[in-house]
Amino acid sequence: MNSRRKEKIKWSPEIAYAVGLIATDGCLSIDGRHLDFTSKDIQLLKTFKKCLGLRNKIGYKTSGFSGKKYPRIQFGDSVFYKWLLGLGITPHKSKTIGRLKIPNKYFFDFLRGSFDGDGSCFGYWDLRWHSSFMFYLVFNSASKPHIDWIREKLEKLVRVKGHIAQDGNRNEWQLKYAKNESKLIIPKIYYEESLPCLKRKYKKIKSLLNTDLEK
Repeated sequence: MNSRRKEKIKWSPEIAYAVGLIATDGCLSIDGRHLDFTSKDIQLLKTFKKCLGLRNKIGYKTSGFSGKKYPRIQFGDSVFYKWLLGLGITPHKSKTIGRLKIPNKYFFDFLRGSFDGDGSCFGYWDLRWHSSFMFYLVFNSASKPHIDWIREKLEKLVRVKGHIAQDGNRNEWQLKYAKNESKLIIPKIYYEESLPCLKRKYKKIKSLLNTDLEK
């Protein structure tokens, strides 16, 4: 992808996954052309590059808050930039992002990208019940309308409800799905073995599922 490209962008699992990453950890410059994706996971940056067919090198960006350097990839593509605007992804999107125009066919590829960008999963043994293992899928966003939209889509497509809460610092909204609903979502997100994903999160999810089976 580059700023001189003229062809129309076509949806694919790879494009939808990259859009999910951009919607969480990406940034659109105000110049109308440049995009930035930052992640501490080099593997995720390489996967992002592959999904978009980028040749740009991975560089580093210094955080203004901590002073730490984080890996990132920056590239210019005015056509892709405008296409993202049409989906509902804008500059300074963190607290303003809402509903996005993602086709249902590619929603779970998008959601996998969103999960890899700013989601989490965790499990624990519930001591109140004998041999009771619990785990959760969590989707995070600083924007309540965006979290509401994801919940609405999952309720429509998978018939799950989840619940929404704010984190302890009240900086983010968290959409959480407990074990039984998570088991309905996971096969939709990881519907094939070879899909682009953050490998460490995929391994953790498989570990949680295996622990539940072995209990």
